[in-house]
Amino acid sequence: MDRPTKFEHTQFLGDKRTQVVYDVDALAQDDAHLISELMVAETYLCFGPDTLAEARNRGYKLFRKQREVAETQEA
Repeated sequence: MDRPTKFEHTQFLGDKRTQVVYDVDALAQDDAHLISELMVAETYLCFGPDTLAEARNRGYKLFRKQREVAETQEA
């Protein structure tokens, strides 16, 4: 999926409503609508520095599907 124009230099986008963070670069095509919905709702948040560790530090959890993929790759 391409990064949203407003966040072309941002890999991790958070959803303030659900405290979920999305790795835009690793998001599957069938989940791309989630980022589009996030842009329309204007409930997004980017992190500085743009890392998963910073998102977790702010209480955000990685999107479930991406978390499952990451866990299987670690095993």
